[in-house]
Amino acid sequence: MLFSKTINSLNVLQEFFMIKVPEIIRADWERIIAGTVDVIPDEELADKLIQSRRSGVPLRIKYGADPSAPDIHLGHTVPIRKLRTFQELGHQIVFIIGDFTARIGDPTGRSETRKRLTTEEVAENARTYLDQIFKILDPDKTEVVYNSSWFDKMSFANVIELGARYTVARMLERDDFKKRMAEERPVFVHEFLYPLAQGWDSVEIRADVELGGTDQRFNFLVAREIQKEVGMVPQCIMTLPLLVGTDGVKKMSKSLGNYIGITEPSREIFGKIMSIPDDLMADYLQLALGYTKQETDRFRSEISSGALHPRDLKARIGRELVALYHNASEANHAEEEFNRMFREKEMPDDIPEMTICISKDFAALADIIVQIQMADSKRKARGLITGGGVRINGESVSSPDYNLNCGEYIINVGKRHYKKVHIQK
Repeated sequence: MLFSKTINSLNVLQEFFMIKVPEIIRADWERIIAGTVDVIPDEELADKLIQSRRSGVPLRIKYGADPSAPDIHLGHTVPIRKLRTFQELGHQIVFIIGDFTARIGDPTGRSETRKRLTTEEVAENARTYLDQIFKILDPDKTEVVYNSSWFDKMSFANVIELGARYTVARMLERDDFKKRMAEERPVFVHEFLYPLAQGWDSVEIRADVELGGTDQRFNFLVAREIQKEVGMVPQCIMTLPLLVGTDGVKKMSKSLGNYIGITEPSREIFGKIMSIPDDLMADYLQLALGYTKQETDRFRSEISSGALHPRDLKARIGRELVALYHNASEANHAEEEFNRMFREKEMPDDIPEMTICISKDFAALADIIVQIQMADSKRKARGLITGGGVRINGESVSSPDYNLNCGEYIINVGKRHYKKVHIQK
């Protein structure tokens, strides 16, 4: 089935919203709510948009991203593309890089306490964020702020005052906390501080609207309450669906290994798209590429009639995503290379090269795979070898104790990962 339940439920929701809005903002509203799950409260957002249109003062649209990993993936682009829509309608985007909150760790959706990052790790991850978001957003219409600029100045008294603005009972309504407590898993006090800190971000930047994935709904509601507590007009909330990852089961996440990074090599993006389950194609068309319901309905009809093969639609999605985040030439090359590798069983043209030095005349293949960063541990490397996932110069290797002498080899791990390795003493 081409359409997911997520997409169908969104269409019903949008029809409901469209009935309420006055003519002055109807065209803007249609674009703004397309693809959303929650608009809270929808009447308040409509009023804000009307006031903005009449006064000429843009709304301040908040989006926060904790640099807990260095790469932005397609799941992140769902709300970021919505930010672009707000920009095109004349509103001000405030992009918060959560370099402070990343050190706490967002507990959202976690069954255990998230590993805390060091200041150095956060800084390194944040370094790549701006280049990546500006593949979608207009840098001239984006205000970028770091929440360390206000949190680093807070005293402990300020933290206590912030904690006094929200109750423990309300915090324990959060699903992740309730589940962990029921399972007798620890919930640490600093995790209670995360939604409060995210809420204070909204106070600092005077947010009119905050948007993000559905998993952030609780944090966004906390921000509304904190804004009310300080006498500020509370922000409206918009949530968007979570893009399911390449495994077809869980939300796209780097920690789960089911992500597609927007700065990955073009052949990786294309190859991963070709591996997604057929029933995710509608979500990727609408959420990652912005296709309308009518357009995806047409694709569904063509697939049902046999006029379009699912593989060809995936190839179209892959080409368009590579063209969007790289360019059209790379998109065509990625498709040609995929066809050559998987239909004609040939190797790619541009295999990255590495030179490594060994202390003896030979080295264990498992050690080399780790050294060239095609596995992150020797145990995993040996598992890949015994599982038949490693080829040397096109020939499968199955012995975990396989050794390589000095020389030049093309090492292939999995379906798409190749490296030309020069081994020397």
